[in-house]
Amino acid sequence: MRRSSGRRKGCASVALLALALTACGSRLPERDFRESAPPGRADTTPNAGAGANANTASDVGVTPTEITVGMIDTVQGVLGSETFSGPMYGAQAYFKALNDRGGINGRTVKVVACDDAGAGNANQRCARKLVEEDKAFAFAGNSIYTYTAAKYVSDKGVPDVGGQPIGTAYETYPHLYSIYGSRAPREGTVGWNGDLYASTEVYRYFKDKLGARTAAVVSYNQADSARYAKTIADGLRAEGYTVLDKQLDFALPNFDAAVVDMRAKGVDIVFDAVDTRGNAGLCKAMDGNGLRVTAKVTNVQNWNAGVGEDFKASPTCRDSIYATGNSRGYTDTAHPAVADFRAAMKKYFPDREGKLSQWELEGWASAMWLTDAIASCGANVTRACVEGFVTRPQGYDAHGLLIPVDFKVETAAQVAAPSRTCFDVARWQNAAPGGWVGQVPDMAANCFDVPSLPYGS
Repeated sequence: MRRSSGRRKGCASVALLALALTACGSRLPERDFRESAPPGRADTTPNAGAGANANTASDVGVTPTEITVGMIDTVQGVLGSETFSGPMYGAQAYFKALNDRGGINGRTVKVVACDDAGAGNANQRCARKLVEEDKAFAFAGNSIYTYTAAKYVSDKGVPDVGGQPIGTAYETYPHLYSIYGSRAPREGTVGWNGDLYASTEVYRYFKDKLGARTAAVVSYNQADSARYAKTIADGLRAEGYTVLDKQLDFALPNFDAAVVDMRAKGVDIVFDAVDTRGNAGLCKAMDGNGLRVTAKVTNVQNWNAGVGEDFKASPTCRDSIYATGNSRGYTDTAHPAVADFRAAMKKYFPDREGKLSQWELEGWASAMWLTDAIASCGANVTRACVEGFVTRPQGYDAHGLLIPVDFKVETAAQVAAPSRTCFDVARWQNAAPGGWVGQVPDMAANCFDVPSLPYGS
């Protein structure tokens, strides 16, 4: 049996419509899951002064006292400044805290960020500027709407560590390392001859734990939304659900009519392939038409503090919103690594206390991953050394923040075989103190033996 370290079906990102369903990721053997978890944060915390006297200009973007890290994020795009920017804030907070502690073995990190505004040509310009002019050693905290420069970055041999796999680039190119891992060959072709795989553990969870049996999948009449919805529906049917497909017009979605039909058909759980605006409209229609469900399931991208305001007009529906993901919940402050993240965000970005998100925590984990990789190299920091750490067999769990991530290549048959996959679950609760509340004692123990299903990229 193997535990999942890759992005799974229930966590796929649909920021609006043109987002492709992200890849299903990799799986980590149970023995590696145990071996990868460090007993304490101090084990891999970079020593600020160690080795400083021996440092040299060992690679591009590396001097005896500084390492340049690039960061490309879609901030001022047409989908709004909050849609993709979370990982940027989390990664920058990590590097700020790191530099305040003295850096990595005597080197501080110089972050050079570029906002591509969601445009493909601007993404190319950002990448070329960071690689050719700023001499970025590596990337961290990337969250890109259209990663048109992915091949260029990989061809230049620049490690992109812990990026958000919004499209399929991280399942295609060898020097790009998704925050969720990958088992695909990544030799220039998406996935396995164009197919990716989605496992069904999220649907198994809601069936086994909450008793859900009849699901509605709401989407728009747009290609990417429809494709994502089909993948959800296929996974639900594989888990034995009765599924009601509700595809709505993007320009004029009739949520009320859809909800009336869902209530008549006895729907007890709702999944969606629509944006935040659509979800708010859907929830309003659910409350207005008296549809009460066991769970209204959203994805990791919508696991954020904005739910409180975005869904305030639909308190009953809001109280049933669940999110799932492959990272530890950002409200789990009893965990030391989460507490570190929250303290740094409060210190360096105090205005974001009401905007915190799971993606910000994953951006923090991305920066931590690159930092731990650099620290493993000692004085002789090279891209080859960093990539050796990132691809090590035992994987990486960001000091307990991630389900262990690895890049062990599998065949299509291997990735499709049943495996033991694990993930975290949170629910929004209106009752005091309110907000996101974890639903499982430990994400590493919330595991299910499930199949993976192919879907086209």
